Amino acid sequence: QVQLVESGGGLVQAGGSLRLSCAASGRTFSSYDMAWFRQAPRKEREFVAVISWSGGRPDYANSVKGRFTISRDNAKNMGYLQMNSLKPEDTAVYYCATGLLGKYDDWGQGTQVTVSS
Repeated sequence: QVQLVESGGGLVQAGGSLRLSCAASGRTFSSYDMAWFRQAPRKEREFVAVISWSGGRPDYANSVKGRFTISRDNAKNMGYLQMNSLKPEDTAVYYCATGLLGKYDDWGQGTQVTVSS
């Protein structure tokens, strides 16, 4: 099992930026793909971005493409989500997760991102 702890959330004005971090411990972080998901109030959890175990092949939801960048540093057991040009509709709890082949077994507790208009 990989233990994941997100940080970096907060309150930001529309157009601003935040960088989320995901600290991993436990099983070898570098063996697993890492993804970010989010869940807004009264909405289903949705996929945001994913990066492969090696750091390649990033993929994004259409709603964040061009604004968000996912990255990882396996030497530090860290994952990141750089969020630019934030919009009020990006307001949600953001979760990092690890797994393989689109199945995510380990999840963090989430970090709140609030974007004011």
